[in-house]
Amino acid sequence: MVQELVIAVVVVIAAVVVYGLAAARVVKQYERGVVLRLGRLHDRVRDPGFTMIIPMVDRLHKVNMQIVTMPVPAQDGITRDNVTVRVDAVIYFKVVDAASAVIQVEDYQFAVSQMAQTSLRSIIGKSDLDDLLSNREKLNEGLELMIDSPAVGWGVQIDRVEIKDVSLPETMKRSMARQAEADRERRARVINADAELQASKKLSEAAQQMSRQPAALQLRLLQTMVAVAAEKNSTLVLPFPVELLRFLERAQMPQGSPQGQGPTPPSPGGAPAEPGAPDPLTSGTTDTPSSDPLAPDPLLTGPLVPDPSAPGPAGPAPGEPGPAGSEPVVPEREPEGIPPFDPDAVPPFEPDTIPSYEPDGPDPEPGPVRGGDRTDGPDGRDGPDRTQT
Repeated sequence: MVQELVIAVVVVIAAVVVYGLAAARVVKQYERGVVLRLGRLHDRVRDPGFTMIIPMVDRLHKVNMQIVTMPVPAQDGITRDNVTVRVDAVIYFKVVDAASAVIQVEDYQFAVSQMAQTSLRSIIGKSDLDDLLSNREKLNEGLELMIDSPAVGWGVQIDRVEIKDVSLPETMKRSMARQAEADRERRARVINADAELQASKKLSEAAQQMSRQPAALQLRLLQTMVAVAAEKNSTLVLPFPVELLRFLERAQMPQGSPQGQGPTPPSPGGAPAEPGAPDPLTSGTTDTPSSDPLAPDPLLTGPLVPDPSAPGPAGPAPGEPGPAGSEPVVPEREPEGIPPFDPDAVPPFEPDTIPSYEPDGPDPEPGPVRGGDRTDGPDGRDGPDRTQT
């Protein structure tokens, strides 16, 4: 009897231990426990620490309450100004209602990821390229609002959304680089023009100040010479006034000639021309074409080939001296002892009267050409030496 009682106590203790091990649960600090009893949601969400459930009746779901960092895959889209871009982002969210995260949605992380991708595509289509590149804060706020609106019913709170990278086509990158370069060049030109304007104003004021004191110009010239001489070079700066050159030019002019007119050029013969004599180069004594523009040109209207029957220009008679500087004309004489040629006295040509030549023996066979031998060329003359190779 005692033995049976001991066995029953041991069995009860073992059952209690097994039940305790099956019912005991531990919820971590960053987690919350949602209990489903027979498939229905229990009213109380289990806090962190040790908790008990009914084995085979209750099922405990642990929900992580930490902030989750989820990268959004890169999305291809077309902006409002028709530029193809590729944008990726990152989203930060956390669960604020563990029961809604378990009951309202099957997998809240997958749902938030898909909602972030669709919202990112939508925000790309509604924005310009300049907004994606320079006004990202506004786009981040709009993207966060678009994702947070449906996530509130899932017990999820969107903490932050950031656009991470915007990839542009290579052609667009080159166009933007050219635009930026042109803008920088424009600003540089404006700055240079402004500097020139200010410098011109200062130079005008300096010129007015120097005009009141002529000695200031001389001091400025001496200062410039000192600055040039400070360099280690062989350049010598010698200021020479232009008024001195004009004085020397007037001193070289003759006394009788008017000012501004040089001496009278000599005549072609070597003697100086008279002041009133006409210039032979500009006078009308030379052969000049007719002043009438409609008069025919004799060089163009005359015959190109002279007529042999027309009488030529009369030249000097034979034996008489020619023009000055030429040799006397010598009369032509017929050679003595040679009769004149008569074409009727030539006998006609008869080919039958030409004798034929026949060799007495057989033709010799051609032998090898030895080096140094002379052979006849094609015209019967001796050809060059040929050497047997």
